[in-house]
Amino acid sequence: MIEKITSSQNPKVKNILRLQQKSSERKAQNIIVIEGLREINLAIKSGMKLKQLYFCSDIISIDDINIKLESDTQIFEINKVVFEKLAYRGSTEGLIALAEAKFHILNDLKLRENPLIIILESVEKPGNLGAILRTADAAKVDAVIICDSLTDIYNPNTIRSSVGCVFTNQVIAASSDETIAWLKEKGIKSFAAALTATENYHKTDMTGPAAIVMGTEAVGLTDRWLKNTDKQIIIPMSGEIDSLNVSASTAILVFEAMRQRNFYK
Repeated sequence: MIEKITSSQNPKVKNILRLQQKSSERKAQNIIVIEGLREINLAIKSGMKLKQLYFCSDIISIDDINIKLESDTQIFEINKVVFEKLAYRGSTEGLIALAEAKFHILNDLKLRENPLIIILESVEKPGNLGAILRTADAAKVDAVIICDSLTDIYNPNTIRSSVGCVFTNQVIAASSDETIAWLKEKGIKSFAAALTATENYHKTDMTGPAAIVMGTEAVGLTDRWLKNTDKQIIIPMSGEIDSLNVSASTAILVFEAMRQRNFYK
């Protein structure tokens, strides 16, 4: 039985808004909001369990929803007014889902024999995190580790800006201290991007097990990371400013590591 919702004041609609707006609500309920057909299907493919699916009947019919649903997934029909109240963007096929959040720890990570990892310290902006996750997916890195995070992995803005790549990568949150210890235990060499470094990134051997460590745009990496990485590297620049956007810098370093590995061929 499909329940119809026509009012923005419906308790379920209000709950979705709370989940979208507050990390504390997502954590308390262990539920995340996913918008869009591609993103929902990527979440399901990653093993996430959909609890509820909302479809806007003014945009898509129930028969045209190309999503493999569990028998216990609740389905709700909403009108365009309600959808526009909930939707972050218009081009999402009229679909919004609630799913159980999945969190991993360092020891859950499945690594190749010669892994390539992205580590982000204190990432603040969901948009930057989303862009980096797209790079991680394109490069097929082994994992993205977010240390001492200032943003929620499943912030709706992260899901949106990553176009669902938060589900296609192994993404975990961990403290800097435990990540540094884990890298040493696994024999993974760490390369810190730093404006104070003297070695250019393209002259650095990143062909072995490697972790590229990035800090925030405002202050870069903390001393904890600068003192505990194996090598500090820099992207040479010729312009008037001394730094790139962190997502652009990450892409440059990751694809240099891939080039050195002959793109895994």
